[in-house]
Amino acid sequence: MASLSDETLHRILQQIQQTAVNSQRALATTRATLAAKERERRILQLTIEEINSLDKDVNFYKGVGKMFMLTPHPTMEKDLKAQEKDLTDDLNNLNKKAKYLEKTFNEAQAQLRDIFSGAPQS
Repeated sequence: MASLSDETLHRILQQIQQTAVNSQRALATTRATLAAKERERRILQLTIEEINSLDKDVNFYKGVGKMFMLTPHPTMEKDLKAQEKDLTDDLNNLNKKAKYLEKTFNEAQAQLRDIFSGAPQS
């Protein structure tokens, strides 16, 4: 690495630092989104449990804008389960993204440690 100019080394160091900062920022955002989606999925699961505990002949009303529409039990249950499936898929994708961002951040930190541990002490 001694053959590289100081300016080139400085640019490489800045790029690695920027990668670490961006990964950490994106990871924090992803974790916040993950927590919100998990809460939303849990609320949906509780709603499904409540709906299933009621009689099949109970009327359900679904909010549509400023009004409520009568929705049959099977339709309401099917819609909620579809929403739950979508949330589960979103959670799986967010978990994959979080793992990738953690890996990217850890790699950038390792590169920085390698650079600074290999730098000559003056």
